[in-house]
Amino acid sequence: MRIAVAADERTGVADAVGDALRDRGHDVVAAHGALAPDARDDWAWSAEAAARDVAEGRAEQAIVCCWTGTGASIAANKVGGVRAALCADAATAEGARRWNDANVLALSLRTTSAAELGEILDAWFAASPSADPADAANVAHLADIEAR
Repeated sequence: MRIAVAADERTGVADAVGDALRDRGHDVVAAHGALAPDARDDWAWSAEAAARDVAEGRAEQAIVCCWTGTGASIAANKVGGVRAALCADAATAEGARRWNDANVLALSLRTTSAAELGEILDAWFAASPSADPADAANVAHLADIEAR
């Protein structure tokens, strides 16, 4: 899978994300913020850049990180077609993929340990969007909300 990554600073698991993705057979197609030379590293700009990679088809998914993960999640969700989920554990990551068809994973650089990163990524990539019509209707409604 083609994945874009972004972080506003190189602390916590920021540098480990790319390696963990490659270890799982994914292709890191773009790095933004503090992970890229000469890129603006503020959370709003870096998360937006990775989210645009998804929205514009350069990446299938993205992982965005900031100190709490909240700002990166908010910035990514401002990009049309992006459904970013801030996940602090594997169960939340699995649910975000299943029920919300989330395409951007937001992580906290402050609280995500290396062990949790592995568990979150494993759950994220093991899950697939729900085939339940009610779940699909909710995801479709998000596009309707964006269009208004």
